[in-house]
Amino acid sequence: MLIARTLNELRDHLRALRQTRGMIGLVPTMGALHEGHLSLLAAARGEVVRPAKPGAVAASIFVNPLQFAAGEDLARYPRDEAGDISKLETAGCDLLWMPADADMYSGSDATVIDVGGPALGWEGDARPGHFRGVATVVAKLFGQIRPDIACFGEKDFQQLQVVRRMVADLAFGIRIVGVATLREADGLAMSSRNRFLTAAERAKAPRLHAMLHSAMTQLRSGLNPAGVLAASRMSLTADGFNVDYLALVDSETLQPIDALQSSARLIVAAQLGSVRLLDNITA
Repeated sequence: MLIARTLNELRDHLRALRQTRGMIGLVPTMGALHEGHLSLLAAARGEVVRPAKPGAVAASIFVNPLQFAAGEDLARYPRDEAGDISKLETAGCDLLWMPADADMYSGSDATVIDVGGPALGWEGDARPGHFRGVATVVAKLFGQIRPDIACFGEKDFQQLQVVRRMVADLAFGIRIVGVATLREADGLAMSSRNRFLTAAERAKAPRLHAMLHSAMTQLRSGLNPAGVLAASRMSLTADGFNVDYLALVDSETLQPIDALQSSARLIVAAQLGSVRLLDNITA
C-alpha cells in the first residue's frame, strides 16, 4: 500500500496509479477504522475493476476540525494510525492519503462550501455548521484525488445525500455510491464512537435499531405515521435514550413526509450516555 503524507507524494502516487490501474475509487474516513469502513473499500473496488485494468482504491484519513462545533468531541475523537494502516493493508487498499491540517486548511482560506437542500434540518439543526465542514473537506479531497467514484456509508444517510447534492450541483463528475450500513450481530450500526459506550449502554444500544424495525413494520401495516413516531419516541425515552429526532422523510430531499411511500426513509438520532447514535432504515 502506498502512503502519502504530503501533496507532492499524493500527486506522484496518483499519477502512477492512473497509468497502471485506471479508475480510482475513494473512501474518505476520519480513521478509527472498523469493518464498516472496510466494507466501503470492498464496494469501491467492485466499482472500479474493469476488464482492461484492475482499478485502484484510495482511502483518506483526516479528522476534520471544520465539521466539529464548539463543545463537540474533536479532541476525544478516537485515533489509531498504526491500527488503521494495518487494517487498510489487509483489506487491499492501494493508496492511503494522510494529510496534515496545513494540507487541508491554510489558516487564511476564504472559501467554504455552504449547503442547503438535504443539509437543512435534522443533523443540520442539531450540529450547526456540521455539513458546511463535511462538504468543504469532501470537496477538497475530491480536488486533491480526483476519483472516478467515491463510497459513503448509509449510516450517515443525511451526509450521503448532502454529498450527492453537492456533487450534482457543482458538476464534479464523480459518481457517489451509497453502501449499506454494516451492523454488529445484535443490529447496532458500526461506528467509531461505539467504543465509548459503557457495558450497560452497549447492551441497550441495539434497541435503537429494533425500534426502527418495529416502527417501520407498523407503518407498512397502515398505521398513522404521527402516532407511530410519537409512540416510538416515548419508548426510546423510557429506555434511557435522549432522542434528538425521529422522522419519516423523503430519501432524496430529507423533507418530512406524512405517509409511507417507496422513497421514504426512517431516520433517528439519540444520545445514550456520552455517545450520540444515528441510524436509519428504508421503506
